[in-house]
Amino acid sequence: MPSVKAIADNRPMTAPLPGTARRRGALLLADISGYTSFLQGVADAHRDVIVEADEPPPAYAVLSHLLDTIATAIAPTFRLAKFEGDAIFAVADDGLATGEAVLESVQRCYAAFRDRLAAAGSLWTCTCDACARIGQLDLKFVLHHGTYVAQSIAGHEEFLGPAVNLVHRLLKNHARDLVGAAPYALVTEAAVDALTIPTADMVAGEEAYEDTPPVSVHILVLAAPATARGH
Repeated sequence: MPSVKAIADNRPMTAPLPGTARRRGALLLADISGYTSFLQGVADAHRDVIVEADEPPPAYAVLSHLLDTIATAIAPTFRLAKFEGDAIFAVADDGLATGEAVLESVQRCYAAFRDRLAAAGSLWTCTCDACARIGQLDLKFVLHHGTYVAQSIAGHEEFLGPAVNLVHRLLKNHARDLVGAAPYALVTEAAVDALTIPTADMVAGEEAYEDTPPVSVHILVLAAPATARGH
C-alpha cells in the first residue's frame, strides 16, 4: 500500500505492479501473406463439403502446420510471445541476439516455411482454382527494437508499450512499392542500430502513421516473387 506521505503528497506510484517487468529487446512479427483470401476461396469453393463433412478440409490444417514451422524455426534466437491469427509475434531480450543471429533466424524461418508449403502442396489433391492458390502463400517479417513491458494477464505473459504497437502497425507498409511482390523482412532503423544489422543488401524506405514520427526502415528481399518461382 502507498505510504501516508505519498498519499498526502499526491505523488504517482513508480513501483511496478506485481507481475510486470520492463524489458528491452528485438520484436519480430512473421505474417503469412495471402492466407485469409486463400482460406475464404477454399470455403467458397467447398461450402457443401465444409458444412457436411465430419472434419474440415485439409486447407484448415495448413495454417497450423505453417505456424508451428515458423515458431520452431525462429528459436532459439526468438521466443514465441503470441499467435495472432495467421501471424506470430516473438521477442528476443537484449544480450540474447545479435544482428547476424537475427538475420540468420529470419532466413532460416523463411526457408523452413517454403519447405513446409511445398510439402503441403505436394499432398494436395484438389485442383480447383481456389485450392491451387496454396502456392501463392508467402511470408513477410517486421523487425523492430525497443523497450516494452511484460505483463502477466490471466496467467499469460503479454507484451505492451509503444514499441509493440509500432511493430504491429508496420505490417501495413509500403514495402511492395519499393521491392515489388516479393517476400521481405522490414527492419526498422532502431533495430539496425541496436543489433548492428548490415543494410548493404537492403532497400531504404520510410513509413509514417498518424500521431507517430516517421520511421526509417530497411527492406531485405528474401526471395523472388511467387510468380517468378513458378507458382
